[in-house]
Amino acid sequence: MTYITIDTHNKQALLFLEYVKTLPFVKVYEKPNAETLKAMEDAKNGKTKKIKNAKGLIAYLNK
Repeated sequence: MTYITIDTHNKQALLFLEYVKTLPFVKVYEKPNAETLKAMEDAKNGKTKKIKNAKGLIAYLNK
């Protein structure tokens, strides 16, 4: 999966976006879903878990 950012204030970029939307193998998401928005808000508010390394991450995920 690849993510791109398109400047929607640019006429050429808007034309490109409209073209991309016509392609059968492309899904365009205009805004994040509710789960992503909540995760972004939690991160902004410092509601995150600090983990030192991969081993710690695996242990945390297996709880």
